[in-house]
Amino acid sequence: MAGSTPDPRIDELVARLTLAHKVRLLTGADFWSLHAEPAVGLRTVVVSDGPSGVRGAVWDERDPSLNLPSATALAATWDPEIAYRYGVAAAHEAHRKGVGVVLGPTINLHRSPLGGRHFEAYSEDPLLTAEIAEAFVRGLQDHGVAACPKHYVANDFETDRFTASVEVSEQALHELYLAPFERAVVDAGAWSVMSAYNAVGGTTMTEHPLLTEPLKGTWGFDGVVISDWTAVRSLASAAAGQDVVMPGPDGPWGDALVAAVEAGEIPVDVVDDKVRRILVLAARLGALDGFDPAVPAAAAAQAAESSDDEATVGTDPADIALAREAETRGIVLVRNDGVLPLGTPTSPAPATIAVLGQSALRPRTQGGGSATVVPVSTVSPLDGLRAALPDATVTYATGALVHDGVLPFALDDVRDPETGAPGVRTRFLAADGGVVLDEVRRATDLMWLGNAPAAHTFELLTDYTATESGPIELGWAVIGSTTLEVDGEVVLTAELPVDPEDLGAALMAPPSATVRVDVEAGRTYRLRWTHPLTGIPSMPDGAELAAVLGFTAGWRPVVESTDALIAEAVEVARTADVAIVVVGTNEKVESEGFDRSDLRLPGRQDDLVAAVAAVNPRTVVVVNSGSPVVMPWRDDVAAVLLTWFGGQEYGHALADVLTGAAEPGGRLPTTWPKTEADVPVLDVTPHDGLVRYDEGIHVGYRAWLRAGTEPAYPFGFGLGYTTWSYDAVRVMDAGVHSGAVAASGSVRVSVDVTNTGERTGRQVVQVYLSRESLTVDRPLRWLAGSAVVTAEPGQTKTAEVLVRARAFQHWDSEAHAWTAEPGRFTLIVGRDATDTALDAVVIR
Repeated sequence: MAGSTPDPRIDELVARLTLAHKVRLLTGADFWSLHAEPAVGLRTVVVSDGPSGVRGAVWDERDPSLNLPSATALAATWDPEIAYRYGVAAAHEAHRKGVGVVLGPTINLHRSPLGGRHFEAYSEDPLLTAEIAEAFVRGLQDHGVAACPKHYVANDFETDRFTASVEVSEQALHELYLAPFERAVVDAGAWSVMSAYNAVGGTTMTEHPLLTEPLKGTWGFDGVVISDWTAVRSLASAAAGQDVVMPGPDGPWGDALVAAVEAGEIPVDVVDDKVRRILVLAARLGALDGFDPAVPAAAAAQAAESSDDEATVGTDPADIALAREAETRGIVLVRNDGVLPLGTPTSPAPATIAVLGQSALRPRTQGGGSATVVPVSTVSPLDGLRAALPDATVTYATGALVHDGVLPFALDDVRDPETGAPGVRTRFLAADGGVVLDEVRRATDLMWLGNAPAAHTFELLTDYTATESGPIELGWAVIGSTTLEVDGEVVLTAELPVDPEDLGAALMAPPSATVRVDVEAGRTYRLRWTHPLTGIPSMPDGAELAAVLGFTAGWRPVVESTDALIAEAVEVARTADVAIVVVGTNEKVESEGFDRSDLRLPGRQDDLVAAVAAVNPRTVVVVNSGSPVVMPWRDDVAAVLLTWFGGQEYGHALADVLTGAAEPGGRLPTTWPKTEADVPVLDVTPHDGLVRYDEGIHVGYRAWLRAGTEPAYPFGFGLGYTTWSYDAVRVMDAGVHSGAVAASGSVRVSVDVTNTGERTGRQVVQVYLSRESLTVDRPLRWLAGSAVVTAEPGQTKTAEVLVRARAFQHWDSEAHAWTAEPGRFTLIVGRDATDTALDAVVIR
């Protein structure tokens, strides 16, 4: 699908523009949009973050977004059909918000579980990543919204991502890291691609030859290469395959590029090609006069968005239902001694349930960073269980703290001092005290990303009514100096500095400060924060963060004794019919901008699980993390569910699985270790500016198999509420006859599986390849294809798995090309990367 027939009308439009007008189009108009150009009928195109929801041009609770489950949850479904519908839901949101380009999917690999943005990417395997990415891109673009797969390429870490260079073999680069982008471009026909911050082989990606070959050459990409924000550092990128600098309106091209073209240093054809690509993108989106959009329905959707019809406002209920369904399909059951599901024909639902853990009340429905959206509401595990089991007595205890910084205030507890309406009053003030912007906001975790007004001071005021008597920690999270007043008295002034090298991380997860204050239940306190906006910090590459402010006004509980919290939870759990402990990570563990320091759960959550399991043998642990954590208690509890960041319907989806209303349909998209020391590829920290991918093609389960180390749970693993037998496998070419196939051909694998249990179930049939070779570096086994089947009790179904020719090929670094090594391949059918239920031989 990559590439399209050139339209001579586009060339005519390019020829109409002066050099200055052309160059103007190559840098963003502002933080989130591309320039309009009335002279050729080009209208503004808005881009938006959105791998797991579409935020739009503002980060604002007054313009909420659908909060879909994290990318790891989506990949755990192993289901392109769900991924396609996920992309469709994102397209609906994009139209509703007037967005033309969604900056996603994120298709970097899970090279190491320490990767800070692990939750936002799909898998450790390039094929699974490619399958999900292709479906997501199609779902978006079939509905008239451009996808922008990112971050091209090898941005599989966050530490020093602006400056670090990746050293990777040509074989690994093509077989692993470029492979998902190839599918997104060649097969799905992505209309744009985002270039990464990092360098590869010493050349920063916005200047890298890889933007030209294979992207615009072999793959035939005719879309727009958009930079990651502030990733373009020099004029050299203009001579490369980079097309658009973001954000705008300032950047390193502009007048400098005009001068370089006029001096003959950069051919005007290079600029014309970039402009042509922008116009093609706009035409596809229906943003170029005289051109029909690529998808006719897109025009109608955009017209509906601009209407005043109340029915067009808000997220589609069907998309909210999809958020719930996608999460249930992605939840992975890795241990179950029979305690789940809660309530069967032979085992009634429990009468008393202990729900424990701070994440049960305040779960993470999404990871931190630019992927964050603001949903209308979220459903917690506690709320979901109470709704699903209304006749049960559900008792909650905190047990252990998860969140490290301040928590935003509940909207019911804060009111605007002037109107008395729920919320807080925010003001941007000039140096003379004049008001630049005065707004009432309905949240206290606030972000202005590119739209903060130029001002001297930021002020936040609210009337806070305490719900309980006793001590509380009041504070804030922001970079820089801030003062907090309570009823006109200064209670804390603090400066929260940050190293310039860590500025990106601090913006997404800023440091916090708190002060202990004694409050009385029912009493209202006037709170005022003042934060000077002088001295805008700069990113490591020198880019200033003008018009950017992230500020959270909040609180956190005073904990006199962590032992007391655990003891309280133990007493609640001791007499309950079942104990459900929800554990997870926090915003300082998994977020854009920094990598993880270890794989442990924060706080004393491991101690909580161990203590509860010691008094209640029917303990179910729910892990609310976007990426692997070590679980030293995993063999001591009755059941373990890995639930990722579950989106706004998380609590309902979890309750569906716990009660058996839905099958826990997920399979692991990445390996989960027993201990951190077991992980064969772990390091994400640059050394002397380099991140060395010395493991080559042996990443994820491939590395585990080569090391011979047993993980806690292997890639592809997952249990259900029924059992299966694998009965037979047949291998044919992509045509009609069986037997040997040509070296260039794909094969079709048919696998008969039978549901041998008592419930309807879902199974992911996985096909791997293996072969010994003395001349080619290969994994011991690699994923070649998969298919999802659903069967009723006693029913046999046939899973049809297409194994593409590429699965048999390897990258020849001497010939710089794909090649197929002749000989015998073993085809292995199994339930996960270590299973060998069935096998067959294919002669290539």
